[in-house]
Amino acid sequence: MQIELREHIAPWRIALAPVAAVAVSLLLGSILILWVGASVSEAYLLLVKGALGSSFALTETFTRSIPLIFTGLAAAIAFRARFYNIGGEGQLYCGALAATFFGTGLVTLPPLLMIPFLMLVGALAGGAALAVPVLLKTHLKVDEVVTTLLLNFVILLFVGYLLEGPWKDPMSMGWPQSESIIDEGVFPKLVDKSRLHFGLLFAVIGSVLCWAMMRFTVWGYEIRAVGHNPSAARFSGINVNATVIRTALISGGFAGLAGVSEVAGLKGYLTLDISPGFGYTGIAVAMLAQLHPMAVILSALFISMIYVGADSMSRAVNIPTYIADVLVGLSVLSILVSVMLTRYRLRWR
Repeated sequence: MQIELREHIAPWRIALAPVAAVAVSLLLGSILILWVGASVSEAYLLLVKGALGSSFALTETFTRSIPLIFTGLAAAIAFRARFYNIGGEGQLYCGALAATFFGTGLVTLPPLLMIPFLMLVGALAGGAALAVPVLLKTHLKVDEVVTTLLLNFVILLFVGYLLEGPWKDPMSMGWPQSESIIDEGVFPKLVDKSRLHFGLLFAVIGSVLCWAMMRFTVWGYEIRAVGHNPSAARFSGINVNATVIRTALISGGFAGLAGVSEVAGLKGYLTLDISPGFGYTGIAVAMLAQLHPMAVILSALFISMIYVGADSMSRAVNIPTYIADVLVGLSVLSILVSVMLTRYRLRWR
């Protein structure tokens, strides 16, 4: 068997890759469902019904997708420049820390100013969390996968210290949580009597702005050029290090916005479990979207549908909820294989 680079890639192959990846992941997941003795058709029907079958289920699916869109954008834009940011989880918590620090009474503004202010400081905090790893990458050639991944644990330990110590709410009955965000800083609800908040609109706007930047601006061109070939980009006059640093700061900013959306939009206060791994799942979102900012929205909705629907499926047919994690993992592996087969062909000799 020989792998050969395709001279021309048809557009339909690129469009078909995510669809094929999803289909393959569901097919492989059905093997596990059969293994536990359940009906595949019934299980997937319950999964879809649990995620989309009622107004409550639908709003929960959209709510779950909000931080995934932000962290998906964070991974997508960084990977475009070949800066492999694995620290979205820590940057998410940095954004949440900033929103909590300024939003619990330190600064009081009208809602029209307070909400943008919290988003701004959250984005800046998320970007600042990537400052050291990206400088180590550009100036000392230190692998950013290691530094960003390990920094997650440092940030989480720091958050735990704050919530168990100086930031602990004295009215929380002993639970490790911060004081609540003031009313002026809380995101309004999009749907009454639900948890769906304005963070969804902010996430969609962020995706559109990210796409527009990548498509129509000089910054976007430089990011794509560095991602395709850093040596050629440097030869053409692009400052590769400056481009990578700028891209990393934008990436961290999107991840920080995920933390702001969870604190100011969903819970109203900071806890150590505001993220069940949104930063890591954002990588899966970006890969499934093939690093396209607009496709990140659909990818995040698909993955949030799996997570929300898996709970309903588990209760109805006694399937472990971990099947959702398996399906997401299979989707990532499938999209990697699909992308490879899109760019390369197999020759049998």
